[in-house]
Amino acid sequence: MQEHVSDPVAGTLVDNRYAVISKLARGGMSTVYLAVDQRLDREVALKVLHPHLAADENFLGRLGREAKAAARLSHPHVVGVLDQGNDGTTAYLVMEYIKGHTLRDVIRDRGALPPRLALALIDPVVEGLGAAHAAGFIHRDVKPENVLIADDGRIKIGDFGLARAVTSSTSTGALIGTVAYISPELVLGKPADERSDVYSVGIMLYEMLTGRQPFEGEVPIQVAYQHVNGTVGPPSDQVPGLAGEVDELVQWCTANDPENRPVDGNALLQELRHIRTHLTDAELDLLPPAAVGPAS
Repeated sequence: MQEHVSDPVAGTLVDNRYAVISKLARGGMSTVYLAVDQRLDREVALKVLHPHLAADENFLGRLGREAKAAARLSHPHVVGVLDQGNDGTTAYLVMEYIKGHTLRDVIRDRGALPPRLALALIDPVVEGLGAAHAAGFIHRDVKPENVLIADDGRIKIGDFGLARAVTSSTSTGALIGTVAYISPELVLGKPADERSDVYSVGIMLYEMLTGRQPFEGEVPIQVAYQHVNGTVGPPSDQVPGLAGEVDELVQWCTANDPENRPVDGNALLQELRHIRTHLTDAELDLLPPAAVGPAS
């Protein structure tokens, strides 16, 4: 059996089709490269799986099934899955390449966002999740790193096939990705549903508004414990003057009991848009204490 290669260099040809150009990012499950699909002459995002996943045949089978399912999910706010394979040395997933940055970059640059911007950025994420939920998909790893913002302003949620396959089939288990956004039921090893994604959206929105995550700790298990046993406080504790409707939205999404959350992304989207249209300009443009100017 050949050793799995997890770090191709520029010029590497993966599966005699995808020419690696440069490394874009590295995460807990994969390294992402900019590559060119030589068959179709287009740029793609090539996600090369880390060895602990690439060596798991059960996972690879699951990933193949999930990738095929995800490829049928076509929505303007969901990153398209184009291909999946294993050439004997490299296990990979091919996705639509979005030239731009992530929501993590925005939070890092801006510190905290006025409600108008936070709600505008989260709206297409929730719309994409709503479409996925309606099609029977649950993401399970919603976090700022998986929200892609194109240079032309398009916003998309990515990694559906990869997140589903990892959580469903490998020993990595529930605590994949960034524990800061994980729902209490996933911490406890219970089945995830649409409301698990809604919880993660609520945590992201809290962070966007306040510039900090609601639960913090020196090690991941401390954060996981707080998700199960704690309560997400109102973001107005960190942002005096924040509209009560925004507090209620965040706390509705992050209720410890899934029964007390919006049932899915579409239910959340309806309430989100209702709030956006009813807040005053002063409420929408409130500048949080942790806000800083855009990066120069």
